[in-house]
Parts: sequence; C-alpha cells; structure tokens
Amino acid sequence: MPCDAEIIPVVLGGDGAVLDLGRGTRLFTYSQRHALAERDGYFCHFPGCRRPEKWLEAHHIRHWIDGGATDLNNGVLLCQHHHTTIHTQGWTVRMGSNGHPEYIPPPWIDPYQGVIRPNDHTLIRR
Repeated sequence: MPCDAEIIPVVLGGDGAVLDLGRGTRLFTYSQRHALAERDGYFCHFPGCRRPEKWLEAHHIRHWIDGGATDLNNGVLLCQHHHTTIHTQGWTVRMGSNGHPEYIPPPWIDPYQGVIRPNDHTLIRR
C-alpha cells in the first residue's frame, strides 16, 4: 500500500541532479556539494577561512543523528579543521533568514554569543 511505502521526496536541480535527499541518505552527493559551493562560495564557509572547495566536507546544520536531513537548506561546506571545531568546541550553526548559514560562538569566545555572518567580514582566527 502507498501509505506503507518508504517514499522519499527529492528536489532536482536544472540538470536533473538530486539536491534534497531528506533522511534517505546521510552523505551529501557531489551535486549537493557543488550546489552548496554555488550558494556559499567555493571556500570553507567558516568566518575567516579560505580553504578551497576541494578540501571541504559537508556538515549537517541540524545534525544527522538529531534527525537532520541531507538537504541544501541543512548543509554547509567546512574544512576539516572547522568541521571538527563545530562538533567539539561548542559552536552553533544555523540557517540565517537570508538563506545562508550563520555562526554563534561558544560563551568562552563571546559571552554575548552574537551571531557571526561570514559576509559581515567578521574574522575568526585559528
């Protein structure tokens, strides 16, 4: 019966590439990674980082283990260093109202936890 089927809706790009996979798969595809790079630029999206696209990993903004989908609006490209930083140092990533990821530092970096938008030219040094 259709109601018992595990039907997963997908969003396709102009060339027919699948761009939104929902919970059907955990890893972002090449086409998704390319679309993320088109959206956010071809460098690590973490403020102040300029590592190129070939060194980047796709990060689930709402973590996969917490029910996050493998969709463009839930992904951001980060270098391995900043991907690890997000997971281990208390940073929060969220999707901004402009459709681009923004960052909230942990209290030990900014007690006010102000939002950092990479396009604000705010630099966070390693």
